[in-house]
Amino acid sequence: MPATILIVDDDDGVRSMLKLAFEAHGYEVESAASAGQAKSLLASHSYDAVLTDMRMESDTAGYDVVRAAAAQPHPPPTVILTAYPLLAQQWREAGADAVLQKPVQMMGLLELMDKLVARGKPAS
Repeated sequence: MPATILIVDDDDGVRSMLKLAFEAHGYEVESAASAGQAKSLLASHSYDAVLTDMRMESDTAGYDVVRAAAAQPHPPPTVILTAYPLLAQQWREAGADAVLQKPVQMMGLLELMDKLVARGKPAS
């Protein structure tokens, strides 16, 4: 069964591009256009990973997504994408596993997500 990723971004074009890239890479993808929508999905679904933009409804909405993911019974790895540099302390304190600055190289993002998903899965 393919890993399921939640992509959160308020930009329709970015969200669609990321969805297509991850699906072509073998992931099942759900997406949300806001932190609020993502929190609702996280409350009712489980994901193998979460990829979120930082600035949506607010400058720190991505942290809300990270915290909601961390509150899950089996927290998925989370990655923040941002066009604005973040201090390492801030995103680590919020519980994110990684932060990448836009524009991001797609192969690097896919490789990072593969590693995080593999790390999050129990050994079989």
